[in-house]
Amino acid sequence: MSNCVYLVDDDEAVRNALTLLLETVGLKVRSFASPDTFLIQAASLAPGCLILDIRMPAISGLKLQEKLADQGITWPTVVISGHGDIEACRRAFRNGAIDFLSKPVDEQDLIDAIQKGHAELEAQEQISAERAEALALINHLSGREKEVLEMIAKGLTTKQIADALSLSPRTVESHRAAIAAKAGTSSPAELTRYWLEANEDQ
Repeated sequence: MSNCVYLVDDDEAVRNALTLLLETVGLKVRSFASPDTFLIQAASLAPGCLILDIRMPAISGLKLQEKLADQGITWPTVVISGHGDIEACRRAFRNGAIDFLSKPVDEQDLIDAIQKGHAELEAQEQISAERAEALALINHLSGREKEVLEMIAKGLTTKQIADALSLSPRTVESHRAAIAAKAGTSSPAELTRYWLEANEDQ
């Protein structure tokens, strides 16, 4: 599981204090003095948990959240603020923040929030891995096998698939056997999961 933390705060004293705290509990911390600097590098960084100051010159932590989302970066985010702004808190959560902490930040609250973020990140990575596996399976199927798998996912029986594709039930069973061999399972529920994961954005 990733243990990277990216801290974006224009206050050097805060950056130094939080970096020291988090490194003492075994986290890898990279700090950035400005949102622009982080944005330039974000696409090349390994996924991690973000800690964003809400009030920074030029680009606020909330605006940075939005810009990252536009780039498809939706890493777990902890927003910190010295101003207890309720509306800003609401916006942060709408933008996908997992926690909103007031300065001075309680050390244990921050560590707990980051652990929650890393657990969420691990779940995201697991989903991505399962989808990649499903896409790899689909790409190894023939055109006819894909048609049969789609119908299995829709809950059709062998006879119904045969009627829909103008095939004999024996031919459909042969396709089902070939799909099962490639997927490593003949379970309709598992085959349906593969199909849905591979086609979730379509």
